[in-house]
Amino acid sequence: MDAPQEASGHGPASPAEVARLLQLARRSFERQRHADAETHLTTALALDAGHPLLQHYLGRLREMQGRREEAVRHFQAALAVDPSRSGTRQQLAVLLVQLGREEESLPLWRAEADSKEGVAWLAQRVKEALCCRDLTLAGRYAAIAAELRWGRSGTATQDGAPVPTLPPIPLSIPKLRHDIAQFEYLREQGLLEADFIQTIAAYQAVVERMAARGEDMRAPIDGEEHDAIRDSYNRLVHLCPAGRVTRALSGGWDRRHAERQYLEHRPGMTVVDDFLSREALDGLRKFCLESTIWFHNRYAHGRLGAFFQDGFNCPLLLQIAEELRDALPHVIGSRYPLRQIWGFKNTQPLPAGVTTHADFAAVNVNFWITPDESNLDPASGGLVVYDVDAPLQWDFDTYNGSDRIAPFLQRQQSSAVTIPYRQNRAVIFNSDLFHATAQVTFRPGYAHHRINVTLLYGDREDDAHHRQLARPDAVDGGASSWRPASLAALRKARSRHA
Repeated sequence: MDAPQEASGHGPASPAEVARLLQLARRSFERQRHADAETHLTTALALDAGHPLLQHYLGRLREMQGRREEAVRHFQAALAVDPSRSGTRQQLAVLLVQLGREEESLPLWRAEADSKEGVAWLAQRVKEALCCRDLTLAGRYAAIAAELRWGRSGTATQDGAPVPTLPPIPLSIPKLRHDIAQFEYLREQGLLEADFIQTIAAYQAVVERMAARGEDMRAPIDGEEHDAIRDSYNRLVHLCPAGRVTRALSGGWDRRHAERQYLEHRPGMTVVDDFLSREALDGLRKFCLESTIWFHNRYAHGRLGAFFQDGFNCPLLLQIAEELRDALPHVIGSRYPLRQIWGFKNTQPLPAGVTTHADFAAVNVNFWITPDESNLDPASGGLVVYDVDAPLQWDFDTYNGSDRIAPFLQRQQSSAVTIPYRQNRAVIFNSDLFHATAQVTFRPGYAHHRINVTLLYGDREDDAHHRQLARPDAVDGGASSWRPASLAALRKARSRHA
């Protein structure tokens, strides 16, 4: 690769002089004397145009100056000399994404994802973009994370790299049957090639082998199963493009009334019907039906999950999150950044009371998109919300479905409100409140699966509207009396590590 013009180089290089100039440039950077840093770097590059560190620092300088295309060329020049430079590779990968050149950046991200540190680094990019409320950038990073983890079907990924090793998610019969039904649905829509019927037959054979050992059988994907379905199982076989629409939220609900309901009435909840515009509802339902993103099958009763960094990510979802933030300035607004988006499918009937939990966020927005005619029990199928919140001293594993929840709710003498299922109904509530999916009895068939979408904003320990609903509890050490001191300690610890 040719070096940039300003790094053309003249005469024999003096290593000592180059090192001296590089040290001066670093000091100038630390003191934010960027003009001096540029002088030292360009002088040094005239002596040694191929020095990767000089190219790296000049790339950083050009990026800070807003000359991003020049920065790309300097980072590329540094990597051409020393491809092992992880810091330069990371800088270039991020810059290319910011420039909208995700395809070009994929090999760089893939090289980083080969290490545990690189995977954590990518997750941190998503988190930082969400914290900065740049949802478009967060969506780009999340799409790359999904591509790197789950790959595409076939023998190579989008950028021509080998398909990554399948993550260690076990096979389950409900998940396999869901995938068969989804593939058949996609074939009916003309979205899969005719020869995909062979893949479907391979799935059927795996199901039959597993069912012979029991319907609840779960098994790792290895041996015959791995060879038969590895190119399509938990892969991004198809992603439905779900772009932004004219308006994502419907104009049919009163934003101010919803905020008053949430803020002024215990326990902190409001129900909104006609939540999304028709265009957004139809687009999101299509995305959920067609996209092969329902990877997570660790849940009982045939429930499947899809998460933001695993493919549950499209411009339409991010538009909904943006508009909701603006529509509810006092409940969400600029106070609480988006933390997570997920979707869940119920592929089988679900008994009542088996999913009781709280979430890590401050505000939970949960809405449903499957048509009402799929629900066989109009009085149920929705959400049960308790009037008691999870004690802040409980960790995630405790408040997210442990056997301590039911006794705690009983001691608190809690009561609950049941919100029946309706398509395009949203329940917006204090995410710390214990809640559960009500009994689900939907029609059989792929298009009838109950689908809920959840957007989580903020963190539970930062909730400015915390109502301290739980009474002191001797077994748990006095939950309510613990809150103020604990909350202050959590915030103090956070500030120390910021």
